[in-house]
Amino acid sequence: MKAMIFAAGLGTRLKPLTDHMPKALVPVAGRPMLEHVILKLKEAGFTELVINIHHFGEQILDFLKANQDFGLTIHISDEREMLLDTGGGIKKAATFFTGTEPFLVHNVDILSNADLKEVYEFHRKSQNLATLLVSPRKTSRYLLFDADNRLQGWIHKDTLQTKPEGLVYEPGKYREYAFSGIHVISPELFHYMEGEQWNGKFPIMDFYLHNCRQLLLGGYVKEDLQLIDIGKPDTLARAEEFLHH
Repeated sequence: MKAMIFAAGLGTRLKPLTDHMPKALVPVAGRPMLEHVILKLKEAGFTELVINIHHFGEQILDFLKANQDFGLTIHISDEREMLLDTGGGIKKAATFFTGTEPFLVHNVDILSNADLKEVYEFHRKSQNLATLLVSPRKTSRYLLFDADNRLQGWIHKDTLQTKPEGLVYEPGKYREYAFSGIHVISPELFHYMEGEQWNGKFPIMDFYLHNCRQLLLGGYVKEDLQLIDIGKPDTLARAEEFLHH
């Protein structure tokens, strides 16, 4: 079982903590957030990881080496020359995900009670090219799904901006869920990233929303998902309590 961890972010929301270290190594309850995610993936049965690096990337390399890669096979996708955002980051790592086996993608600054093996197995049994872990938590931005939990679009509730272009939002028409920063992708998805607009830096969500009418992109709904975004100072302070919950 393979997975990718996004550890390349600048962590600007966590300044001044990230003036001297990458966001991925900011400690949460005494251990770097990257360690929490690696151990959660390991516990779920993932054996091979790809970690992308950019900001203070050498510190991440040293950290992994000092911990003997936590007994896993870990590959590095080096974005130190250019930060590629989530979509570009996944595309750059495509060489690690040849074959047909899906891979799970996890943001480094997310802690949750999600059963990652369950999400992965759900995707394997589905026809989806990508499966997004979502929940009904309160937010301003929602992914919109049909009755079969197939992705149809996105809405920002404060501005009423919608995607993809031409989407007409009607209350009650869609199932509205918040994205968790955790998704599972089948390598077949890379075929659809060959167009020029998917070169270099781009967010994966832009790719999903641009293609959701043509491709089978599904939602895995966890009604009782507890999730904390530790990329923000206020939630970082609450994270310790969350971990001991």
